Amino acid sequence: MKKRLAVIGANAPITMLIEKAKTLGYETHVFAWKCGAPGESAADFFYPISVGEKEAILEKCREIGICGVCSVTSDFAVPTVNYVARGLGLVGNSERTDVVARNKFEMRRALQEAGLYVPPFMLAGSDFRLGDAAGMAYPLIVKPTDRWSSKGVTRVDRPEELEAAVRYAVEQSYDGQAVIEGFMEGPEYSAECICYRGEVTVLALTKKMTTGFPHYVETGHSQPSDIPAVRQPEVVAFIKRAVAALSIRDSAAHAEFRLLPDGRIGIIEIGARMGGDSIGTDLTPISTGMDYLRMVIDVAVGNPPCFDIVTPPVPCRDKFILTPEDLAECEALQRCAPERVVRVHIDDTDFGREVVDSNTRHGYFIVRES
Repeated sequence: MKKRLAVIGANAPITMLIEKAKTLGYETHVFAWKCGAPGESAADFFYPISVGEKEAILEKCREIGICGVCSVTSDFAVPTVNYVARGLGLVGNSERTDVVARNKFEMRRALQEAGLYVPPFMLAGSDFRLGDAAGMAYPLIVKPTDRWSSKGVTRVDRPEELEAAVRYAVEQSYDGQAVIEGFMEGPEYSAECICYRGEVTVLALTKKMTTGFPHYVETGHSQPSDIPAVRQPEVVAFIKRAVAALSIRDSAAHAEFRLLPDGRIGIIEIGARMGGDSIGTDLTPISTGMDYLRMVIDVAVGNPPCFDIVTPPVPCRDKFILTPEDLAECEALQRCAPERVVRVHIDDTDFGREVVDSNTRHGYFIVRES
């Protein structure tokens, strides 16, 4: 009898999950709004049911006879993955995780309750007025409670900028809310984790580059990170505590953090899924030699993840195309060192457009460093 795996979402990273599942002998049943996304044609069976229609997806999965439910890089898909898994009595995370790993205000509260450092923070809505944030020290960072990919994020250095930043974040929020928090200085990193029955394993640490002020759009990533070896055990231990504080027990996890000037570690946010922007699907397997996609599938069907090194580990990076100079670097690598180029994706070359979030970048390329 065929092993049937439900996959939530159909974007480009999902196709890598689908193909991996097929190589492992699974029949793939993919659910997403029908819009011509690549996962539609890659699936063994595609169902034009929107990711948000979790009750309809659960009923269809009952009919099919699913053995596991998973996705990879989408925060939006995570609650549906867990809802369907719980409804079928399969492996997944709790309702608490659905809330605290997606709502940035609730995440801050959960981390604070676990005794982990968090900057000062508060919730804001459409009725926010400047006096509501009296006593908070600038600079501040303002972001929607429930969005990702840098949507709606602004750094605020002066009080007169705060109300506009909150309006912008609230407009971008599905729930109409924003979180205001103290800005954390220091280099930015992320951690890729796999969680199985509550045991958190950190697979890779990633150095992150951003545009900086005011929107902090990610411009590239590299693995391994440049965190000194002497600090890595402390960082790994902190990340494990932070992931556990959100009750992420059975899935991938992606933790973004800063190393602060005073030596503390500050969590930016954590998702109950692998990192997007090719961090999970490409960089982690290349730099560690481990099969991260297989781990996600194994955990979803109740199997322990395998940490075998299946390919030689190689340092690697990705870079997003924001300027003509970025595109020129990509083209030079394709000409002069094509063997190092893993993948190139160009959306457009309209460099007159301002890049304010991940969706307004022009493309990316991934390269091996040796």
